[in-house]
Amino acid sequence: MTEIRTIGILGGGQLGRMLSAAASRLGLRCHIYEPGANAPAADVAHACTTAPYEDETALRAFAASVDVITYEFENIPTSALDLLETLRPIRPGREALRVSQDRVTEKDFLTSLGLTTAPYAAVDDAASMQAAVAAIGTPAILKTRRFGYDGKGQARLNAPADAEAALADMRGAPAVLEGFVDFSCEISVIAARGTDGSVACFDPGQNLHEGGILRRTTVPAQVPASLRTDAILLASRILNALDYVGVLGVELFVTPQGLVVNEIAPRVHNSGHWTQNGCTVDQFEQHVRAVAGWPLGDGARHSDVVMENLIGDDMDRVPALARDPMTALHLYGKAESRPGRKMGHANIVQTRQG
Repeated sequence: MTEIRTIGILGGGQLGRMLSAAASRLGLRCHIYEPGANAPAADVAHACTTAPYEDETALRAFAASVDVITYEFENIPTSALDLLETLRPIRPGREALRVSQDRVTEKDFLTSLGLTTAPYAAVDDAASMQAAVAAIGTPAILKTRRFGYDGKGQARLNAPADAEAALADMRGAPAVLEGFVDFSCEISVIAARGTDGSVACFDPGQNLHEGGILRRTTVPAQVPASLRTDAILLASRILNALDYVGVLGVELFVTPQGLVVNEIAPRVHNSGHWTQNGCTVDQFEQHVRAVAGWPLGDGARHSDVVMENLIGDDMDRVPALARDPMTALHLYGKAESRPGRKMGHANIVQTRQG
């Protein structure tokens, strides 16, 4: 097999927590690197370093203690990655991070593969904003090119007159204007690629967002089987183009003209949490297998599942959910519940496959 025994994880949130738990089932250890105190992942990891990404001494000590490095979120400072990659392998590789950290770079990459995205144009100032609105039209949405998530860093334009206020909302950050896509639903594919180039994909799930935050993922997605196959093939194409190792999330809009790529995430993904109770090998174990050089699981689904995020006051529902015999709770151990904060999720098993 492989000589990898300890996996370093950059980021100590809930994704790092669930990666660490999955690694422990395979007899592997995880070392978390997280600048913030009280990281949820630290509760279930072998070790945790609490230090800023600018601390070169801490980064070197962290790298010396692990065999391979992965990450639970995209927005890791380039300076930290520059140092770490000289010391240990980083999986997925830097190219996947480079592409996904910038929305314009990501869309340029996707369109270079012949894939369809929403119409887009880079916006840096009032002049480029005016040109973008003229080219794309409204309604549209202005997003920061970097560091946006869960609906943050976005402003909607219902008419050209909204352009000035939307640009002001970006507070000088480089942005991208995206045209609206007429879609019937959003689906996502959780796909994995191993060090040997093998690819395994989970069934596409159908997503429902509220306020820019994923509320629910239902599997199987209520789209034709041929479309689910197309989505899996599309995700595989992205994996191979990036020479990827690990799990990748691909969000897709279903339109009358076919699939439109919304975005990619080079990590385990919220819309893949259903795999914990719908598959023998879930997305977290799959990622651990990939980065550690193990054979991939096949990702076959044995149950239909509805995954519901527990956000803010949804924690009040936990006692009732805990009494439901078909519901599996996954709570993140966060001390404080706030509006819009993901506190856990529930996987509600619908049926088991014959």
